[in-house]
Amino acid sequence: MNNGIKVAIVHDYLNQAGGAERVVGVFRKLFPDAPIYTSIVDENKLLPELKDAVIHTTFMQKIPGIMKRFKLFFWLYPFAFRTIDLTEYNFVLSSSSAYAKGVKKGKGSVHLCYCHTPMRFAWDFEGYMEGVNVPDFVKKTAKLLTYPLRSWDKKNSKNVDQLIANSTVVKERIRTIYNLDVPIIYPPVNVDRFSIANDPPEDYFLIVSRLVSYKKIDIAVEACTRTNKRLIIIGEGPDRKRLEGLAGNSIEFLGRRSDEEVTYYMQRCQALLFPGVEDFGITPLEANACGRPVIAYYEGGALDTIKEGLNGLFFKEQNANSLANVLSSFNERNWDSNSVRKHAETFNEQIFMKNLESNIKTLIDKIEINTKTISMGVEA
Repeated sequence: MNNGIKVAIVHDYLNQAGGAERVVGVFRKLFPDAPIYTSIVDENKLLPELKDAVIHTTFMQKIPGIMKRFKLFFWLYPFAFRTIDLTEYNFVLSSSSAYAKGVKKGKGSVHLCYCHTPMRFAWDFEGYMEGVNVPDFVKKTAKLLTYPLRSWDKKNSKNVDQLIANSTVVKERIRTIYNLDVPIIYPPVNVDRFSIANDPPEDYFLIVSRLVSYKKIDIAVEACTRTNKRLIIIGEGPDRKRLEGLAGNSIEFLGRRSDEEVTYYMQRCQALLFPGVEDFGITPLEANACGRPVIAYYEGGALDTIKEGLNGLFFKEQNANSLANVLSSFNERNWDSNSVRKHAETFNEQIFMKNLESNIKTLIDKIEINTKTISMGVEA
């Protein structure tokens, strides 16, 4: 769809391949000719669907060490996004958990922002900096900068024409922080990439995640070590060494694996473990698309995606004891793989695009009104 509308896609940074980046990939399916504007890009970590995109970066791309230390340059991103010139576009579609919604739009243009969460650095400083190895004085200095950033972030959110939350928990954060009541569109899950295996499940639980401390993977490691349950962990990150130190003989670290290998392990696991609190969490639904259930902590985005007894189970306290209790009784349950997958299909890309298109059409109508008004010589 484009209706003659000139579209720019904007994203915070393209230096990792997670759920937010997959949303950008779906944006491109809607607007395949639209260029992408972002602060920095790591070509080696681009998703396949973004490899052939026209991507414009900012001056931050030239900063030495930016890819590894991108979080420490939080104070520069607002300036970087203000240097992006979008005056030739009349429709801005952004994917943001931080800075992209602060981009300046042209006169008469409109901006729809798909919000993964309000800016973590400004509103959840401790969570944002957890696992970032910097001296205390740097962290204290950084915290002082959260106050002007909060003001900047609130102002930008008011300037967006349509803000959309990706989950119930994010909708509530937006209501609390920005005093805005916004609609929810759940993120897209490419369920067609997955299928149910003919083989029966094998005797292991699975985690697929970046290995960072806020993901709380240590809870799963401790619970599976204590109960002697086999746990396979796929992913890399700065928390790996610490996790390996906690792990018993039943824990296996496979590092980063291809999409095909991840699918293989998802299809054959007893269940995917999801011990952290996420804004939404696409990985559990990918496991569901393979017909396998999820054991998740009872908070955050999991509350939108897990229907207890249908496609997974919850553990109610975020500790190893609570998870271990659920693991101990898990094998007593029978899971209908087809029902589990059918649930995942309610979050597929087509539903996401249909819901997003409806919101986009409303804003495009606004563009056409603005254009007619300007053509009549009246300032819009």
